[in-house]
Amino acid sequence: MQKSLLFILLLSVIVLQRIIELYIARGNEKWMKQQGAIEFGQRHYKYMVLLHVLFFIFLSAETLMIPRGISPAWPVFLCLFGLAQAVRIWVITSLGRFWNTKILVLADTNVIRKGPYRYLKHPNYLVVALELMSVPLLFNSFFTAVLFTVLNILMLKIRIPLEEMALNTLTEYDEAFRNCHRFIPKIVK
Repeated sequence: MQKSLLFILLLSVIVLQRIIELYIARGNEKWMKQQGAIEFGQRHYKYMVLLHVLFFIFLSAETLMIPRGISPAWPVFLCLFGLAQAVRIWVITSLGRFWNTKILVLADTNVIRKGPYRYLKHPNYLVVALELMSVPLLFNSFFTAVLFTVLNILMLKIRIPLEEMALNTLTEYDEAFRNCHRFIPKIVK
């Protein structure tokens, strides 16, 4: 009972967060398109949305139907989840009106290099990867953790090159991120 209640509470928080994010993204999308932004990656976007919806379905089914209890390493996984949320907020506030779930690019706009973007090219994708791993592992939902980590990697193999191509086409993206790694922070001296 305690595991189910904790799971439902955490899942509710995540779903509420996603709804708020979609509201922010929709407002930002409208603003960016009014400024002349061009959208890229429409074909894969529906599959990315499907991946995230299926994650919640699989996570719920495995967690509630297979009684494994909460992980003995729950403090680690809860901290990873908390860290991911802090970085997500940092990402959204750093990008401001440019943050979106879609690939929208305004031509000749300065590439944002503040917040986590001082260290990483794609901190939001790192956040998603941490979530897709830490939340299932918190509840010993191993199948969901492995399956959606692999599916997310496959999705990012499509999305990241497409996003970088879009940014390179319309901005000085390569120049702005010349010495920045994709996921591993560079050491600042």
